Amino acid sequence: MLPDLSPSPVIHDPLPYEARLEPRPAAQIDLVVIHCTELPDLATAREYGERILYEERADGSGGTGNSGHYYVDRDGTVLQYIKPERIAHHTRGYNPRSIGIELVNTGRFPHWLDSNHQAMDEAYTEAQIDALIALLQRLQTDYPTLKLIAGHEDLDTNEVEASDDPTKKVRRKRDPGPLFPWPRVLDAVKLQRLTP
Repeated sequence: MLPDLSPSPVIHDPLPYEARLEPRPAAQIDLVVIHCTELPDLATAREYGERILYEERADGSGGTGNSGHYYVDRDGTVLQYIKPERIAHHTRGYNPRSIGIELVNTGRFPHWLDSNHQAMDEAYTEAQIDALIALLQRLQTDYPTLKLIAGHEDLDTNEVEASDDPTKKVRRKRDPGPLFPWPRVLDAVKLQRLTP
């Protein structure tokens, strides 16, 4: 087992709509979902997170978009875009119970659904994985009900038409992908991997 890593400082940089996201009790959180941004850099990920995808309704709800709670850049910088006590839109069907962590990584960018471009060949950096492990350890302390971990690809297994050939199907989500070091992370944090 790896020794506990000193937690990196978390930079609080809330998305403009954070306060409009539904609050939840901390005891509701039992799952963390690991994502990769599938975008070239943190600035582009922020831009995507700020997009309003759910229009504001008459009751004042909505006016929000899709985002993880935390983002971990390649150099190990950790940013919090949404407080864990708010429900972020990051994984269909699992948002009310989970914390979403996004690792900056190109993934399949920019041809996400092209059947000829499904390889995810950018390795995660040591600094990024060290920062992720430290963040997970901190979250386990802060949220004692947190017992499970999953990759986005574990929970969203839907296939969609390929963008280059509608007769072919590709996975809608493949993150964090084949280069994510599951054994190292699981050994360090002792969360149980959820694979429905």
